[in-house]
Amino acid sequence: MTTDSTGAAPAAPGWQRLAENAMAIALGVMALAVFVNVVLRYGFGSGIAASEELSRLLFVWLVFIGAAAAYPLGEHMAFTSLLQLLKNRPAAMAAATALIRVLVILACACLGWGAWQQVVVGLDSRSVVMGYPTALLPLPALLCSVAIGVMALWELVARKPLDLGHGVEVE
Repeated sequence: MTTDSTGAAPAAPGWQRLAENAMAIALGVMALAVFVNVVLRYGFGSGIAASEELSRLLFVWLVFIGAAAAYPLGEHMAFTSLLQLLKNRPAAMAAATALIRVLVILACACLGWGAWQQVVVGLDSRSVVMGYPTALLPLPALLCSVAIGVMALWELVARKPLDLGHGVEVE
């Protein structure tokens, strides 16, 4: 994370704060549900059946919200050591950047298509315990693929250079 001249971190954009708050809420509810369920099972010999389903659903949403929020910050895994070889060759770096962005868009299209098919299948079925539409499980994958695909497309069109940063020469 970068800091401003005073050493303080800059204010996060609204979408980033929203994603972080959603992830914090999901994590908090998951932790509380699992903790209460463990206490009830081991302390009183009973439990809450919906705890496992709720935790699974929230975990899936947490992962995909986090993945979408991490993309514009450049926090996904990258093979920057390969790109370091192109650092002093602007034309090759521009071509590699465009290729990477196209591959990201294609991966998002594949993920989105598969997630869409699962959403459609899940519209007609319900979870066993809680009764929510099972389309809610693949829905975050669809939304994440759309979000990352749109961001990658914008970066491709705007010819945004790749951030090889994180202050490390070779990762």
